[in-house]
Amino acid sequence: MVTMIVGEAANFAAYAFAPAILVTPLGALSIIVSAVLAHFMLNEKLHVFGILGCILCVVGSTTIVLHAPKEREIESVKEVWHLATEPGFLVYTCLVVVLVTFLIMQLVPRYGQTHMIVYVGICSLMGSLTVMSVKTVSIALKLTIQGMNQFVYYQTWLFTAVVIACIVTQLNYLNKALDTFNTAVISPVHYVMFSTFTILASMIMFKDWDSQNATQIATELCGFITILSGTFLLHKTMDMGNRSPTNSEPNEPNALNNT
Repeated sequence: MVTMIVGEAANFAAYAFAPAILVTPLGALSIIVSAVLAHFMLNEKLHVFGILGCILCVVGSTTIVLHAPKEREIESVKEVWHLATEPGFLVYTCLVVVLVTFLIMQLVPRYGQTHMIVYVGICSLMGSLTVMSVKTVSIALKLTIQGMNQFVYYQTWLFTAVVIACIVTQLNYLNKALDTFNTAVISPVHYVMFSTFTILASMIMFKDWDSQNATQIATELCGFITILSGTFLLHKTMDMGNRSPTNSEPNEPNALNNT
């Protein structure tokens, strides 16, 4: 629990020094560390496809790091507020709120227990707003530590309230998703949707790609897709290394006949 708290604190601080388009995809590295540690500490065998998934995540993460945009210089929370109140991000925020409200009010009662995309969609959409607000609060803390108090502005407290509201909503529906569906399926789908919406929100609000050319953007997208491929491969094959021939069904066809 202590290391988890420290890790989340470090992740929170990262948003103050790097763009969300860089920080969010690198969350896949935690999946690699978990898989490797489970192999050595919990005797959970890492299958060859799991190793390949880890390699893909590392390659994708390296690609994104090498071609990530530079962090935008922010001198005040008011500057972030100006970015957040521009028409593009206001439209995105309104769409997210409308979609989340529709999912909660209409689809959760009908399809929440049968379609995981309902719960995961709520978490991912709210997560994109959470990251934007978390980034703003972390910037405010950084500037305050540097001697420019940002907590005298009401915008800082407004972003803090958004962070709390979004996190509570996310935790609620993520717990429902994990309680209803297989974690091995929920984790990669949630990661993909959360990362995609977060990158989209960051691109709209902070305009991360304005300073980059088409080649750099295409390379980052390829790196992101590589990470997604590695994540899915790792989760889909996570139990393969723990299976033994004695656990197969009696009427299961011989492996040689399937090749």
